[in-house]
Amino acid sequence: MANSTLLKSSIARKVAMALSGLFLILFLAQHFFINSTSVFSANTFNAISHFMGNNPLVQYVIQPILIIGVIFHFCMGFILDFKNRSSRPINYAKYNGAANASWASRNMIISGSVVLAFLGLHFYDFWIPEMVYKYVEVNPLIENRYFEELQHKFVDLPRTIIYCISFLLLSLHLWHGFNSSFQSVGFNNKFSKSLHKLGYAFAIVVPFGFIFIALFHHFNH
Repeated sequence: MANSTLLKSSIARKVAMALSGLFLILFLAQHFFINSTSVFSANTFNAISHFMGNNPLVQYVIQPILIIGVIFHFCMGFILDFKNRSSRPINYAKYNGAANASWASRNMIISGSVVLAFLGLHFYDFWIPEMVYKYVEVNPLIENRYFEELQHKFVDLPRTIIYCISFLLLSLHLWHGFNSSFQSVGFNNKFSKSLHKLGYAFAIVVPFGFIFIALFHHFNH
């Protein structure tokens, strides 16, 4: 009975981890779409950013749900990693990880930790100043300020490099995490191969798209 309960709780944690990963994917997709417009049109980027930043549904419903989901995802990752390590017997046979799994799958906790730290930096750079601007200083809502603020963040070369390295690790995290999430919830049918390809494409296009955006603004500010 105890083993059965432990198994169920372990499966439940993995399913919760997988489902919460969808919040990270949605969070990234939303931000990538908005930020990509800054490469083509400052006016479009300003318009979308102003709408997203002042729409009550986005600010008070969608955004908090996404943020809580992302935080929950990483918290569950740390819990699962701790449980997996603590459940191994002391005389656990030596495991040759490189021969059995990819670097990304063996180091999800490392890439996840870096991505979490990066998200903290991202909130410090963009979200906190926005909250201070609107709700602490109560400044006027200037619709065309967002593009200039975005470019200003990528003037500093070390900060731009940190962003790029973080996106590379994000790509590795997504490369393994996207598809393992669907395996954890038992999604295995004729659409699985197509879904795997979509996951790999997302893991490449979105992070490297963010890198391009960061470098674009660094060299064109």
